[in-house]
Amino acid sequence: MKLVWQSEARRELREALAYYRDRAGLDIAQDFRLAAMRAAERLLDHPDIGAMTGHHGARRFVLHDYPYTLFYRATPESLIILAVAHQSRRPGYWAGRW
Repeated sequence: MKLVWQSEARRELREALAYYRDRAGLDIAQDFRLAAMRAAERLLDHPDIGAMTGHHGARRFVLHDYPYTLFYRATPESLIILAVAHQSRRPGYWAGRW
């Protein structure tokens, strides 16, 4: 199974990294990036651990220590990260990303 980040999810990750770098410093930004990457790797190993969202087979996985959730879909060939969503964003804003 391969890991695929949709372009919108990559953009959201970059924006979150820039926010943490500018507001909290490079160490916190790097820790956030590591948390997101570890979560994605864990999902590759265990794609069913995320809770179902009710949006066409998408699942969610909450990052520890950060107010972000990874939304993803798993297929037999790949794990697709749909969104890196701050938990204060409008729920389901990412639902059209397939």
